[in-house]
Amino acid sequence: MNGPYKPGTPCWIDLMVPDQQAALDFYRDLFGWQGEIGPAETGGYSVCTLKGKPVAGIMKAMNPDGTVPDPMPPTVWTTYLSTDAIDATLKSVTDAGGTVMMGPMDVMDIGRMAVITDPTGAVVGLWQPGTFDGAGIVNEHGALIWNELNTGDTAAASAFYSAVLPITTAPTEMPGAEGYIEFKVGGRSVGGMMSLSALPEGVPPHWLAYFSVDDVDEIQAATTRAGGNVMAPAFDMPAGRMAVLSDPQGGSFAVIKAKAPEQPA
Repeated sequence: MNGPYKPGTPCWIDLMVPDQQAALDFYRDLFGWQGEIGPAETGGYSVCTLKGKPVAGIMKAMNPDGTVPDPMPPTVWTTYLSTDAIDATLKSVTDAGGTVMMGPMDVMDIGRMAVITDPTGAVVGLWQPGTFDGAGIVNEHGALIWNELNTGDTAAASAFYSAVLPITTAPTEMPGAEGYIEFKVGGRSVGGMMSLSALPEGVPPHWLAYFSVDDVDEIQAATTRAGGNVMAPAFDMPAGRMAVLSDPQGGSFAVIKAKAPEQPA
């Protein structure tokens, strides 16, 4: 195994947007990230940092030849799952009914990547680390804290992810969260899954990135002031207080002030 992320664990997220600088500015103001448009040899890819550690990537939507896509793809955050053998994982993906959208491709010496669609229609990335393991800071204000699959078929998704990576699924034991499913790696919860039936009609299957924040309502207000939108206004739920927001270019994400886990008496 390479690095701190066991295979099957969400390790990185990135955003593809029409206006890269506008996205860099938005997330800098919202979460305190630092980032600038990268060098040409990496397609301008920006590795954003928080407290000097990599936290997320932002890139301009473009075709492999550098031209502007037409039509422009939707602005989305992509979750990447770690793997120690991406070629073998991709064979498992197709064997289990998934589709390879892109890759595998080498990213200089930092790793190998691919993007796939699971059999329920959700898009997710795969990352085999080289010199770069993934996010260097998590579970703090402005950093990734959770990744969640929203799907129309939780049973099919459970079977797929368990077939392609060392992931198991189990109903959550959190009181008040009946029906929620957790992804586990080595017995540790690394992500979640819920049915699309709990969301507004027409929402497609997708992976949702959650960022930890100190004050959900403040971040929600800052998002609207900056031209973003509120998809689900701040509400209290078993794991804490959360909201689902979107940036001014349409990229959806969740923010949460997580409750500290209760200690046994």
